[in-house]
Amino acid sequence: MTGNFSAEEHFRRGHAEFDAGRLAESLKHFATAHRIDPLSPRYRSYYGLCLGLVDRRFDKALELCRSAAKEEFFNPALYHNLARVHLGFGFKTEAIRYLRRGLMIDPECSAIADELEQLGLREKPVLGFLRRQNPLNRWFGRLRSRLRNEHVVKLAC
Repeated sequence: MTGNFSAEEHFRRGHAEFDAGRLAESLKHFATAHRIDPLSPRYRSYYGLCLGLVDRRFDKALELCRSAAKEEFFNPALYHNLARVHLGFGFKTEAIRYLRRGLMIDPECSAIADELEQLGLREKPVLGFLRRQNPLNRWFGRLRSRLRNEHVVKLAC
């Protein structure tokens, strides 16, 4: 698989395969890029992501993605990968935490914002001193939602 390609070329090809939904092929390219340049946090993170999603090796995937995010803490894509590993194994709360951390680094990152929107985050309870399940919080929450929806409809007209 190494052929005459550089680590960066394998990374680009792996990214293209990943975007096309061919995870097994992307894993091969990311693994090769990581093998050629094991010090690159980007290669390590994407290799870890695919390793988790394809081979279901959560511990190794988590180790790779965490170390990459720790080393290159200013890169929101690495936090997005860490979140996707958590989501792949059903840990939504942890995934949300890493997605928010990525948005703190780059509030304009549309990929992370889209992921958060797809997860359908709940808003904070209207009355923070009461539990979410309290009938008052539920009633006020519905009222808040209804008022926002009416406001959006009025703006659209």
